[in-house]
Amino acid sequence: MTVLPDEGFPLAAEFPDPTREQWQRLVEGVLRKAGAADATGPAAEAALATELQDGLATGPLYTADDAPGAAGYPGFAPFVRGGRPEGTAAAGWDVRQRHAHPDPRQANEAVLADLENGVTSLWLTAGPAGIPVDGLAAALDGVYLDLAPVVLDAGADFEPAARELLRLYDERGLAPRAALGNLGADPLGTLARTGGDTGLDGALAAAADLAALCADGRPGLRALTVDALPYHEAGGSAAEELGCSLATGVAYLRTLTAAGLTVDQACGQLEFRYAATADQFLTIAKLRAARRLWARVAEVSGAGAEGAAQRQHAVTSTVMMTRRDPWVNMLRTTVACLGAGVGGADAVTVLPFDEAAGLPDAFARRVARNTSSVLLEESHLARVIDPAGGSWYVERLTEELAHAAWAWFQELERAGGHAAALRAGLVAERLAATWARRSADLATRREPVTGVSEFPNLGEQPLRREPAPAAPGGGLPRVRRDEAYEALRARSDAHLASTGARPRVFLAALGPAAAHTGRATFAANLFQAGGIEPVHDPATVDAASAAEAFARSGAAVACLCSSDKLYAEQAEAVAAALKSAGAQRVFLAGKPAGEQREAFLRAGVDAFVFAGGDAVAVLSSVLDSMGVA
Repeated sequence: MTVLPDEGFPLAAEFPDPTREQWQRLVEGVLRKAGAADATGPAAEAALATELQDGLATGPLYTADDAPGAAGYPGFAPFVRGGRPEGTAAAGWDVRQRHAHPDPRQANEAVLADLENGVTSLWLTAGPAGIPVDGLAAALDGVYLDLAPVVLDAGADFEPAARELLRLYDERGLAPRAALGNLGADPLGTLARTGGDTGLDGALAAAADLAALCADGRPGLRALTVDALPYHEAGGSAAEELGCSLATGVAYLRTLTAAGLTVDQACGQLEFRYAATADQFLTIAKLRAARRLWARVAEVSGAGAEGAAQRQHAVTSTVMMTRRDPWVNMLRTTVACLGAGVGGADAVTVLPFDEAAGLPDAFARRVARNTSSVLLEESHLARVIDPAGGSWYVERLTEELAHAAWAWFQELERAGGHAAALRAGLVAERLAATWARRSADLATRREPVTGVSEFPNLGEQPLRREPAPAAPGGGLPRVRRDEAYEALRARSDAHLASTGARPRVFLAALGPAAAHTGRATFAANLFQAGGIEPVHDPATVDAASAAEAFARSGAAVACLCSSDKLYAEQAEAVAAALKSAGAQRVFLAGKPAGEQREAFLRAGVDAFVFAGGDAVAVLSSVLDSMGVA
């Protein structure tokens, strides 16, 4: 046995430090095997990069050379590493649950259950979209308002909702200094949601009055929310979400200081709300970049250190939530919650997995609150201050995202400010263009949605939930990643309800399983994403048996599945046989080129399905050809 010397472990010193150029040469070898022989040096490295939105990209390798510079210390400008020196290490982040049940008594039952089982603050949707304003007292019956902060979200009804909560504080004998939470005024967010700007000046004045009231002896109570969710939920990118939040925050600073508040007081009246997605690194970088950007705004405005530290509320994204296979939403929200916690959010709301189906049930709310509890109590996630600090990738992504967001913020300011940009349609046009590009990635499954565009389950039973009150509309749209596929599945469901069977596709597999399994699995997955049931019986066919097997399948269309070699030998004859048996359309799983492709088309193949193709267009055309409305 070799005994290591007492002075240390010299093993690492025996290996020379590799260079980036050496690593790139190894990458070149891999790419050559994949057919990319022209990629050398930096180009080989760039070939492995992953494109993000906002013109950003994730590289395959990061080193100390990629670090953008010092990010400061937690709790100190520019607050990249956190708004407080201790981060959330002392007590974890604020676990904030959302409630919107229109029956105040049922809302109260859910509120008390949450507070008894790990939730530390309440986010109440009030007004027509949630709890009636005059029902707030009943919804908060039995709640210790000096212990549980209440955050209101009442849209255009923010002033009566705020006055009702303040009345409730007085009625229960709560000292002004003991009031905790946020009154939820957000006139520009309401403008974004509804598109109606009548009364905007009056709403801003009312928000300023509430801010002055809170600043006068109510240190635990804020008046305004800078809600970036309308921009995220309209399909905006991370940088666009950040830029819109900055423009909104600046507009509120102007309003509040014009009403007589100091810059520090005005900053102290704002809480920023951001979306947390299942892209954990982008979520981490977004929250870190948001603090840096706001610190710059506060610095230029003359705020002190306390005012420059942005207060953040992160909410798991509704855009990523799916209506089909909703159980997967538990995984998405867990990753999003992790990203929000690591990113330094002060408060985190995990939306229940059945959020897209209507009002959540008790089980879904329990899973939502326990998501934070597991990360805090069992994974000890909050015990490390800024866990991502020092990661070359996260630091570089934070830097690049901050610059992209600042450029969009400046464009909004040049347009006359956020209200003017909303009225002129600048914001809507930019977000729509971003969502169109992302929709193309979703349609081609370059951005897969598990349980929807990938690995769907046609036999699942839909969740049944009580419908949620209608959210305000008329302004920016609300989008979801699953919406194109959901429309296809709804057509299939309607066909099932009216005929007793789903539309079907016959998988004409050629040769042994080793030859056809890969493409048959691909094709089955693709067609099920559109609600089209694959029939793979018998396991393999040829030109002599294909017509009879197709007739037994009850399908209207067919798809050939096999290897390129067997396609060359059998595909033309099998395609012709399927056409003669009445197949409305014949597909081939693969992407042949040149003369072979033309030969397949002449034999009866109508189209080709392959990775990277427009799945939504193909599936829609199939349902159209079957007469599925």
